[in-house]
Amino acid sequence: MDEREFGRSGQHASVVGLGTWQLGADWGDVADKDAREVLEAAAESGVTFFDTADVYGDGRSEQTIAGFLAGRPDLHVEVATKMGRRVAQLPENYVLDNFRAWNDRSRRNLGVDRIDLVQLHCPPTPVYSSDEVFDALDTLVEEERVASYGVSVETCDEALTAIARPNVASVQIILNPFRMKPLRQVLPAAREAGVGIIARVPLASGLLSGKYTKDTVFGANDHRTFNRHGEAFDQGETFSGVDFATGVEAAAEFSALAPEGFTPAQLALAWIIQQPGVTTVIPGARSPEQARANAAVAKLPKLSQDTLDAIEDLYDRRIKNQVETRW
Repeated sequence: MDEREFGRSGQHASVVGLGTWQLGADWGDVADKDAREVLEAAAESGVTFFDTADVYGDGRSEQTIAGFLAGRPDLHVEVATKMGRRVAQLPENYVLDNFRAWNDRSRRNLGVDRIDLVQLHCPPTPVYSSDEVFDALDTLVEEERVASYGVSVETCDEALTAIARPNVASVQIILNPFRMKPLRQVLPAAREAGVGIIARVPLASGLLSGKYTKDTVFGANDHRTFNRHGEAFDQGETFSGVDFATGVEAAAEFSALAPEGFTPAQLALAWIIQQPGVTTVIPGARSPEQARANAAVAKLPKLSQDTLDAIEDLYDRRIKNQVETRW
């Protein structure tokens, strides 16, 4: 699979990576055996970038990745984790002592001395403007606890603030055919600065797979049930912030745009990796079949301009007004 570079750090990621939130929690139950099989299928399909976080299953996702990679020393996989959501979301909690403690825990979970990439996990907005925070992150690099650092953001303004920091290697942001605002300023700024873009929530929590109806019911332990209105964390993380009923209708229209040989989910992923400035996209997968289908997007032909125009028209008509004023 093709790899793209994080310009500032010189690290590389497969153009299709693997998001592992679902292997930890909040997407229903995933057995350990199933989680290992997803990781194996992704790696065998050429994926060289796994994204996780210390709060995914309270460390379960990190530990599952560590166990898998320990059994596959032949693989070279960059592992990115995130930190900061284990405490109250107050700017004063983003300090060096906490960073060291969180980093120690993640390094134990991942079974490594140095983490490839650590990201602040959607911290409070003032954190992005704090010199002390980024000095502390520089210290983690100097202490060889992490190879590089980045941020995961909720809004385009947060992304632009982070990109202006000289040592930020990557910005993780929601980007998909139902969330196009980052195309206008964030991706061009990142490209100019050499900052990698990690596109998350690429299928709008599954909406863009075209599999859901207005009557679809998700489990009680699934964020698509308990966070539809932002009850647990930012609403934009669930269905990209799109009202579910509207999203289902728009997704049906989106599915009809899939060219021959593409599933709707593959259409969404192909649209993302075709955007200039995207380094990697990190779809999740709950089965080996999903992991392989996601990875296969890297070998599909480029989308035509007619298809790209039709996707943008759909967004403008059905989605834009719901999301652009908030994120």
